[in-house]
Amino acid sequence: MSIFKAYDIRGKVPSELDPVLAQKIGTSFARLIRAKRLVVGRDMRTHSPEISRAVIEGMRDAGCDVLDIGLSSTPMAYFAIGSQTCDGGLNVTASHNPGIYNGMKLCLSGARPVSAKNGILDIERMCKDAYPAPVAQRGRLEQADLLAAYGAHVASFARPGRALHVAIDAANGMAGHTLPAILPRLKGLRTTSLYMEPDGTFPNHEANPLKEENLDPVRKLVQSSGADLGVSFDGDADRCCFVDETGRTVSNDLMTALLVRGELARKPGAPIVYDLRSSWVVKEEILRAGGRPIRDRVGHSFIKATMREHGAVFGGELSGHFYFADHFTSDSGEIAFVSALNTLAASPRRFSEEVMGLRRYHHTGEINFHVEDKAALQAELKRRYAQGRQDELDGITVEFGDLGDAQWWWFNVRASNTEPLLRLNLEASSRPLMEAKRAELLAILGEPHD
Repeated sequence: MSIFKAYDIRGKVPSELDPVLAQKIGTSFARLIRAKRLVVGRDMRTHSPEISRAVIEGMRDAGCDVLDIGLSSTPMAYFAIGSQTCDGGLNVTASHNPGIYNGMKLCLSGARPVSAKNGILDIERMCKDAYPAPVAQRGRLEQADLLAAYGAHVASFARPGRALHVAIDAANGMAGHTLPAILPRLKGLRTTSLYMEPDGTFPNHEANPLKEENLDPVRKLVQSSGADLGVSFDGDADRCCFVDETGRTVSNDLMTALLVRGELARKPGAPIVYDLRSSWVVKEEILRAGGRPIRDRVGHSFIKATMREHGAVFGGELSGHFYFADHFTSDSGEIAFVSALNTLAASPRRFSEEVMGLRRYHHTGEINFHVEDKAALQAELKRRYAQGRQDELDGITVEFGDLGDAQWWWFNVRASNTEPLLRLNLEASSRPLMEAKRAELLAILGEPHD
């Protein structure tokens, strides 16, 4: 598969991505958008300094000035791109992928995302050509340390409340770089932490908190330390996942439902965007809090565009991306962490008690399938379930019944944008109905793929 993906650039180093190609990407990006000044950050992977230097040289060859911010979580890079005078920029990172991978997440000015639809495929095409001759006046290179400014920015989202104790697993990723600039600014917070040393070899566990086994370290830390909650970050800190004080995972759609309360308390009646895989409890909670729910397709570029279009204040995805209008309409694991602290600090109840009322429906979680002919299978599902309400916003969604009915269920099947998989999400009003419909869909889709 190509390293030029739907939402970013990502591949193995050096077999798929090396400094030569990185330099081509840098100069192609700068030339494509006719940039005069770009921001470049990088994560802690062992090859990120070399890849970053190559990207910067490519940009300078195009006559573009570069602001090098050095080590940076992806949300910190969004902050830099959004707050600095520039035409855009990128962060050198492969997010949650193993250490052999690297890549880039790209933005235009204002931290507006670059995706396959508005630039990544153009860059891929340009990289197939010979490297263009450098311009006569190469761009200048500046360096800046924005860590303190980013720490202050994240801390500005904090709201006073009761003192809390949190267990943190930075997974040897970029949260270990940014959190020390944030945590001292959060009054009344006590922390117990794991794996805070940034290490691109990920010596302790994979930096992907969506996998339950990767939450085991923070789960154990919560239970041993008596913390009020636990949080685990992915490699570039644009995502995070939570466990309650008992160590039980709180799914990210339930976190969206929980966090909308604070967002709508500050901005009553505002739109909230959520992805179509989320539990129907999300829509229900947005309406209950007086907000306007907007259901959207999966993917950060779509969520961000929809938020900008409708003036939404907050967005959430099942994948653990949480988006904030006051963070240049971008995602930040660090701000989501602070937002969760705000919600708990404002309530006398424990985390598990806050979430208990949201666990009222029954969701399969996302189930993956290797399928040779994705389009044919989706067409078959459309035919078999023709009696349900259908839409094709993203894959195929079929709904039977409505909230408030004695019995209802729905499912979505969509093709992954990043892997050769079909993904199923299914929810029902009762566990027996969910399990019956799950078995029904598995009989069609085949054996689940880990």
